[in-house]
Amino acid sequence: MGKVFMLAPDSFKESMTAKEVCEAMEAGIKRAIPDATCIHVPMADGGEGTVQSLVDATGGVLVPMEVTGPLGIPVQAHYGILGDGKTAVIEMASASGIHYVTKETRNPLITTTLGTGELMRACIEKGITDIILGIGGSATNDAGTGMAKALGYRFLDQTGHELQLGGGFLGDLASIDTSNVMPQLREVNITIASDVTNPLCGPRGASVVFGPQKGATAEMVQRLDANLLHFGHIVEEQLGIAVADVPGAGGAGGLGAGLMAFTNSRMRKGVDIVITYTGLEQKMKGVDYCFTGEGGIDFQTKFGKTPYGVAQVAKRVNEQIKVIALAGYVGKDVESLYEQGFDAIFGIAPGAADLDTLLAKGKENVARTAESVARLLMQAR
Repeated sequence: MGKVFMLAPDSFKESMTAKEVCEAMEAGIKRAIPDATCIHVPMADGGEGTVQSLVDATGGVLVPMEVTGPLGIPVQAHYGILGDGKTAVIEMASASGIHYVTKETRNPLITTTLGTGELMRACIEKGITDIILGIGGSATNDAGTGMAKALGYRFLDQTGHELQLGGGFLGDLASIDTSNVMPQLREVNITIASDVTNPLCGPRGASVVFGPQKGATAEMVQRLDANLLHFGHIVEEQLGIAVADVPGAGGAGGLGAGLMAFTNSRMRKGVDIVITYTGLEQKMKGVDYCFTGEGGIDFQTKFGKTPYGVAQVAKRVNEQIKVIALAGYVGKDVESLYEQGFDAIFGIAPGAADLDTLLAKGKENVARTAESVARLLMQAR
């Protein structure tokens, strides 16, 4: 009887979606073992590719939508509705991501999460009751005030005028008007997919740690950090919610804090959410071999990356399942992963080549490596 292979990789960034990696793995395995059974569970860890993976894994649909980009210019974004029809999945980067700004235009004083809120609003208006929101890859530092504005919150200065969009104006925040907030919002459960544990302000806060990569100068970092501190005080004073020191509040330029303040939300590790919604643990039963992987694997993989989460599930279900990881590149200190549930780790690059060539030939390289590994497994039997 043919062996059962679980295929549960993440996407290989800029090369293949997780679903495409599954297909390439199966193609290689079947060349070596024609009667193998391959179970596809495309994975993600809350970052780029999470919407696609969960839509693919649950038989859901991808919904395109034009929203306000981080610079106030319309952009083409999307969200996913999962197979259950009640759960939506959003990547904030789809609407408010750093890829929408250039070195010349990036400016965290003015970038906004408004588009992320517009995606959320569209989901809520469709009757969605659960939203999974991945908050990596942002161009913003506005504490989620743009997102909240789209849901009906108003942020006013001392004269009662609405603040301009962006983190640079939060120092003028005097009051938060909740009178026009969507009434359905309180019925919606939001799960924040984030591995960030940074607080809102201070030396480990959003502005100091992530501001410079979004274009903040040293002076801007100081102003943004002071503004987020002020925002935290106003939220605590007027809404009775202390967000400034909560781990993860600093995620996506303070969007973590904004979600905690303005929505019914809780934070979870991205890969754990994907494991839950894909039913990975249930599907792992009866499996002989588990293939996982992503673009790069190194010692940091054990800090919540997809292959680590998959390996943990496999060994929890049955210690005899062999976990094999394939990666575009294999980085430093991967030896430490062999104590974390991995049985073998293989790089897929066939030899020296430029990055563009390796990205273009990703599927072929995954298939060839998977075939070689499968042949080895059969010989070992």
